[in-house]
Amino acid sequence: MSKSESDLKQAAAVEDDDEPDDWDKRIFSTGCAAENTKMNDCYYEKKDWRVCKNELELFRKCWKQQQNDKRTGMKDA
Repeated sequence: MSKSESDLKQAAAVEDDDEPDDWDKRIFSTGCAAENTKMNDCYYEKKDWRVCKNELELFRKCWKQQQNDKRTGMKDA
């Protein structure tokens, strides 16, 4: 097997990994994973946070509802 074939197989194994990583675990622990996904998907599609105000607000409301602002020490600017 050549080096490039080995690299391709390794990359495919990483892509097929369905186990949550540390980032996923942190997001799930906030209770706002769905809102986070919608917010990030919006930005990914639009490339402009201003267009994603609704998604940002839903995430912010969820964040406060779950009391993550107290848990993380986050303050409103």
